[in-house]
Amino acid sequence: MRLAQQTSPSHGHRPSFTEQLRGMPPSPRGARQLSMSEAQIRELMNNPPTTGSADPKFAGRDWQHIAVGELVQPEDLRWVEVDSGVEDATNLLTESDATVLLIRANKNENSAVATFDYRDLTQYLLFATGQLQPDDEHLVVFEKLAKKAQQGHKIPLRDAKSLGNKEPFITLPHTADLTAAVETFGGGVHRIVILKEGTNHAIGILSQLRLVKFLWENGRAFPTIDQLYPREVKDLGIGSQGLISVNGDKPLKEALTLMNNEGVTSLAVVDNNYNVVGNISNVDVKLLTKSSSAPLLENTCIHFISVILSTRGMIDGQDSYPVFHINPQSTLAHTVAKLVATTAHRMWVVETPTPSSTPSSAPLTPGTGPNPHATPISIAHPPVNHPPHLSTSFPQANPPFQPLSATPSVSASAMPGQHMSGRLSGVVSLTDILNLFARASGLHPTDPEEARRKRRGSSSSSRSGVRGSMDSARSSVVDLREKR
Repeated sequence: MRLAQQTSPSHGHRPSFTEQLRGMPPSPRGARQLSMSEAQIRELMNNPPTTGSADPKFAGRDWQHIAVGELVQPEDLRWVEVDSGVEDATNLLTESDATVLLIRANKNENSAVATFDYRDLTQYLLFATGQLQPDDEHLVVFEKLAKKAQQGHKIPLRDAKSLGNKEPFITLPHTADLTAAVETFGGGVHRIVILKEGTNHAIGILSQLRLVKFLWENGRAFPTIDQLYPREVKDLGIGSQGLISVNGDKPLKEALTLMNNEGVTSLAVVDNNYNVVGNISNVDVKLLTKSSSAPLLENTCIHFISVILSTRGMIDGQDSYPVFHINPQSTLAHTVAKLVATTAHRMWVVETPTPSSTPSSAPLTPGTGPNPHATPISIAHPPVNHPPHLSTSFPQANPPFQPLSATPSVSASAMPGQHMSGRLSGVVSLTDILNLFARASGLHPTDPEEARRKRRGSSSSSRSGVRGSMDSARSSVVDLREKR
């Protein structure tokens, strides 16, 4: 290696390693020509390739005349009985690939009477940890469940489902056209149970995500929808600015309470300047089903995100970063590709990032520094004490592993991947996209904002109160997964 400077016998200075490197010849990589131009790279980002190949059996067919039964498979169904305990249902839900279980009267039935999903699990977890406070209408139900829990009895699903109103139970015959599904989903329904025509026998479940993925992968066969993909989100006028977010330094229990009260399945987690640093969804409560995870409820949302990401890293074998965001200039194709790739229900719309607070700064509440682009809902709840008859105490399990909460806590400004997002300004959900598809096809779906208002109204039947004492929350934690 030729040095930039030679040491002289008459000079005592010895060149440093940095000085030596200054004279190094430039790397040949610097003269390498890009295989794609900036315009081509931008085009690829805005119109990414589909994640799967189109199904030839749908080529040349009008998507509006495709039957819903062609998109579902009976083997995807997971069943649980109405008298099964919440623990058994939780085990089946968290250990399978299913996002929802069908509830039936007994094992000999193929007719579903209800569903059990992560939203139900979240609400039951809040009840079990003392975060839910009943109104007059549900007081008797809460008292009954609390008494069973105190006596160590099994809590059957039929009782757990009575804690509050849930996702509407919608069915369609397998011969119904996709237009019926798109119109229903565009009004805010998240899933449809598909029945064999003329019977009550369930043969599959069609979700918003499955339908969006199908239309994405086979988009070229459906010109009405395919022509929408190159357009930018801001020009399509989709999404909502009625944002619901939580500051990363707030306790996790407040985020779960907010999701339950507002009837949403996920929340944007923001720093002190409303930059999106993560996402918490109902599915993530699978990490809270052991009593050893109780301290996570008292820790921050950012800490929980670090647990989520590290858990994904252990499963996937690589680091994981938040990717649940787009910007107003993103195309619909870019948005749908991200939704399909992440299996998320919504993408947060972000503007240019703003400087975040330093890790040493004191945590601020979501009300600090109002966002001019959005109106996040405050989650500052006054402390509410439960009546003595609702103070439940659940048996504690002895976990065979290190508690997830043992990892060090981090602040909102120290999250990895934070500078890759930006300031929260809106949200685009699967409902918004399917509503757009429905309107573009001449259908008349329900206004999704109206559906969101109804969900918030139904969720308010079980008002939420945060206990002032950490000890009281920890002492009432239930281990939702039976030890084997």
